[in-house]
Amino acid sequence: MATHTVSQSAGLLTALNTRYHKPALTLYLVVVLAHWAEHVAQAIQVYVLGWPLKEARGVLGMPFPWLVSSEWMHYGYALLMLIGLLMLRSGFTGRSRTWWNISLGIQIWHHLEHLLLLLQALTGNNLMGRPVPTSIIQLLVPRMELHLFYNGLVFVPMVVAMLLHRGPRPAERAAMRCSCAVSPA
Repeated sequence: MATHTVSQSAGLLTALNTRYHKPALTLYLVVVLAHWAEHVAQAIQVYVLGWPLKEARGVLGMPFPWLVSSEWMHYGYALLMLIGLLMLRSGFTGRSRTWWNISLGIQIWHHLEHLLLLLQALTGNNLMGRPVPTSIIQLLVPRMELHLFYNGLVFVPMVVAMLLHRGPRPAERAAMRCSCAVSPA
């Protein structure tokens, strides 16, 4: 029975990186853009509209304020990002794979920061005696700005990877197992 489950998982990963790579990347990009938009909306609320940070909760945080303060939700999203980057990785080749790996490496760090925040929230033992859960880089940069930066830092190489994947060089195209590439002119 366990072998059947492993076989099914391998089959799902193969399908996601071959015939379903393009729609999977599109769905993944929509989720990432929605999250990125939340961070941008919150920054606009603070820096353009002049709202106090406690009131600036992005778009979804306005009707659902617990979303902003839920370490479980933030950790879950960081984990979802990490899983998506891992699951869709084998569909990339050449230069696009390099850029996807850069995004993955940054997300691994971002995920670890969120894991640290979640563990502090669960145990009540905050880093360096801080009054709230605090990530390592947050010791230097405020949380809102840091996570806006982190999400941008993961997003940019991910988009570069997707663009290079759509327009591969001949050798990269030959190694591709999906139909994401635009037909050569």
